[in-house]
Amino acid sequence: MPSLQPAFFETTVAAAATPLVGIALLAAQGETLSEGHNVEYFTIPTRSILNRCDAPRMPFSWTINPYRGCEFACKYCYARYTHEFMELREGVDFERKIYVKQHVAEQLRRDLRRVKPDEQIAIGTATDPYQPAERRHAVTRSILGEFARHRGLDIGIVTKSNLVLRDAGLLRQIAEHNRLYVNLTVTTVDADLARILEPRAPRPDLRLEAVRQLNLAGVPAGVICAPVLPGITDSPAALDAVVAAAAEAGARYIYANPLFLKPCSAAVFLPFLAEKFPHLVESYRRRFQGRAFMDAAYRDRISQLMAKLRRKHGIVKPIVEDNRGTDVQRATQMALF
Repeated sequence: MPSLQPAFFETTVAAAATPLVGIALLAAQGETLSEGHNVEYFTIPTRSILNRCDAPRMPFSWTINPYRGCEFACKYCYARYTHEFMELREGVDFERKIYVKQHVAEQLRRDLRRVKPDEQIAIGTATDPYQPAERRHAVTRSILGEFARHRGLDIGIVTKSNLVLRDAGLLRQIAEHNRLYVNLTVTTVDADLARILEPRAPRPDLRLEAVRQLNLAGVPAGVICAPVLPGITDSPAALDAVVAAAAEAGARYIYANPLFLKPCSAAVFLPFLAEKFPHLVESYRRRFQGRAFMDAAYRDRISQLMAKLRRKHGIVKPIVEDNRGTDVQRATQMALF
């Protein structure tokens, strides 16, 4: 079999070590909190918990990630590159070295003064806010506690964890005075397949039940089917099953986004693909040669199929509307997956 790493995925490593600076230095100085399941937890100081997002593809204005790294170990995760800022360049470091941010509520109270009324805040764009570390360290809960003190904010949360139900009461308080939506990611309803793709995330049925319970508690919740994986989760039958389950769980909306592969993601995903789905390796090479995103024809096909399935299962509003009634589908699609 040819090499798993096509030329555009190759990276070079400097021959000589360079002194650590900035966040890499802060990470190196972090104190060990605990270990478990081949995962290490460290402290990391931050100057700000609220980060400005200027990327042109992203419609949200601010991001919050309570942790650095994510223990769920999703094979397709696009956010592995964020560990490279800390000079942690092994792909698995992202899921095995988790950094717990410190003193975030105080920082958020200060930082929210910079947020304008029409600016969105996305929580969980690069790490799951309800990953296992949250049970012990409750960084996300401290953030929500601060949000509950405010009015008129536009907040979105994405997670694969039913741990979000722990905070249902607090989320309801936030929703009473702010625009809030909680998104549960469900890539497949096949629990065995989900365990392969997302080894340490809760089962899909638990996530769907979280959608049901959140909406019953007065917290707007929907489903993200993303990423859609060519040849693995993208068949009409597979997507139909996800939409049907979302409808049965009372999801307010559902939408899907195709896979995209950054070089850091490909370094983990392509060997995984060769091991678990070897017949798809060459197809993925062709699809992603020279690009990180699926082509427009594929994206359009998935979009049209999802629209058909939403109609079939009675999810008549696949979008969230803001208080001006405007379409913010793209904001939720691009912000949270």
